[in-house]
Amino acid sequence: MASTYTPLGIELQATGENAGTWGTKTNTNLQIFEQISGGFTAQSIAGGAQTTTLSVSDGSTGATLSHRMIEFTGTITGNQIVTIPLDVQTFYYLRNSTSGAHTVQFKYVTGSGDSFTFSATDKGDAVVFATANDGTNPDIYTLPNVSLTGTQTLTNKTLTAPKFADAGFIADANGNEQLIFQTTSSAVNQIDVTNAATGNAPSLTATGGDTNISLNLAGKGTGAVTVGGSAAKVAGKETIWVPAVAMYPNSTNGAEANQVELSNGPEIKTLDFDKDSDEFAQFAVAFPKSWNEGTVTFQAFFTATSTDTGTTAWGLSGVGIADNDSCNTAFGTQVVATAKAHSGTSNDLDVANESGAVTIAGSPSTDEQVFFQISRDVSADDLNADARLLGIKLFFTTDAANDA
Repeated sequence: MASTYTPLGIELQATGENAGTWGTKTNTNLQIFEQISGGFTAQSIAGGAQTTTLSVSDGSTGATLSHRMIEFTGTITGNQIVTIPLDVQTFYYLRNSTSGAHTVQFKYVTGSGDSFTFSATDKGDAVVFATANDGTNPDIYTLPNVSLTGTQTLTNKTLTAPKFADAGFIADANGNEQLIFQTTSSAVNQIDVTNAATGNAPSLTATGGDTNISLNLAGKGTGAVTVGGSAAKVAGKETIWVPAVAMYPNSTNGAEANQVELSNGPEIKTLDFDKDSDEFAQFAVAFPKSWNEGTVTFQAFFTATSTDTGTTAWGLSGVGIADNDSCNTAFGTQVVATAKAHSGTSNDLDVANESGAVTIAGSPSTDEQVFFQISRDVSADDLNADARLLGIKLFFTTDAANDA
């Protein structure tokens, strides 16, 4: 009886056959076994769309299909098909190292059984099993595998401390960026995302090595942070409008309170400041608890019943008074804003530039009343008329989103 061969080329010697060559043939079989169990080979499939047939080599080593790992190589300019005989039953590690954006399909030589295909952009690895489960339509099964470059779907997998490269991202179902991870060198603070049981709200929390950490949320450009469709209140620069009617002239060198009736529109409440000598007025503010107790700035709104185009310079100083402190405490250093020219038209509104930082005396803290004194600094301006103050916009900074 003559020898027969397995689908992968191993020779099955008949009893009493191959006298004198039995050892050589056995050694060849062992080498084929070694290839099948752990051998590697590279198979070029370079060229245009074509089919590359991997054939058995009975009784000899070197057949591509009798290796455990097969690497496909070469520059491909069309979709590729690689086939194996219908009776081959084994598993393969496949690697797609080709160049060119075309598919590479691994299948049985004929039949309608399942196959495996590297997509046009998948230059990765795959583990497949050639089942030989049907004489005419056998299947190629794809075994679970995670490659470094291929695209796979992970189901019920636990990732322990996964790392993303700079500006790495999680994509949506369409492959678009949905969540981008930016990095900071030597970071010690981070965000915790915590789910919740019934009746409790999940949380997004700033945590880390620092004792007190804010959570920064920001829109792009001029976009706002919204909560439930409405803009969220955030810490930052705030304003208070203080009208002239809320101010009172100083007892000494005080401005003159006035109400001006115009021919049209509103009557205006003003404090009139003389052109020849510095005059003063005062007001008080109890700032919200969210104020950071820092410096403030201001912007004066005024007019003049004059066609003069001279400038007016406004100055502001302040002092904070705490519970049980004496109200008989001096104001801090006055800060004079850049002088603003009158338009030259009587009763036109003039809006001054924002001032520099005004330091409030008394080391202010929460729950204090801050007294302010505003004046016209005639040594720094040249408007040849009374400057009629309508009010000031007071700027301050908060460091909390609310006053709780």
